Amino acid sequence: MSKFGVVIFPGSNCDQDMIYVLREIMGQEVIELWHKDADLKGVDIVILPGGFSYGDYLRSGAIARFSPIMGEVINFANKGGYVIGICNGFQILCEAGLVPGALLHNKERKFICKNVFIKAENSDTLISSEIPAGKVLKIPIAHGEGNFYADKETLKKLNENGQILFRYCDEKGNVNDAANPNGAIENIAGVCNANKNVFGMMPHPERATDGQLNNIDGRWIFDSILSLVKH
Repeated sequence: MSKFGVVIFPGSNCDQDMIYVLREIMGQEVIELWHKDADLKGVDIVILPGGFSYGDYLRSGAIARFSPIMGEVINFANKGGYVIGICNGFQILCEAGLVPGALLHNKERKFICKNVFIKAENSDTLISSEIPAGKVLKIPIAHGEGNFYADKETLKKLNENGQILFRYCDEKGNVNDAANPNGAIENIAGVCNANKNVFGMMPHPERATDGQLNNIDGRWIFDSILSLVKH
């Protein structure tokens, strides 16, 4: 069993979903970490959940990046600890410089909440190791600022180093403009850092893990995580 730490910021609204999935469905130990905490309490993996931290004032994630606990999260990541950011958590990781790129307003300038299709770009990361090559996953998104952007040089490095985790695609796995919900450059739905221990993605796998929701595609991601960390 691994010990997961789920950070809760003012405005987090997917923290309890994540805690439920990790505890009740995946059978893991979960520690709730408050944004003012200065101790990660010995967790193996830190998760920054979705929501609207600090009301998304300034930019999404811009204030949360300076929460007291983020100093500990950054130190943990810099020492090789696993950190995963989902949606707003991904935005916070970008603001903290823990993953490359930035998340801009959606191309249509509207909040989008719907199921999308994604596929993993490679299978050598913590969150994609169990996903078969070419497997298309149906995972919900819910964001207003999910339009991933990086400059040409950064994009080149991301592609060369295998740091692109997921791309938006259609249900047949075709990566094209029609399948891009927010205008993200190269249909990018998730990236990791160069050391492949910090991961950010916009789609919500925790919302596609309970069988009662008639979609368990998110379990591929959680199964990947558990297959590579100590039990």
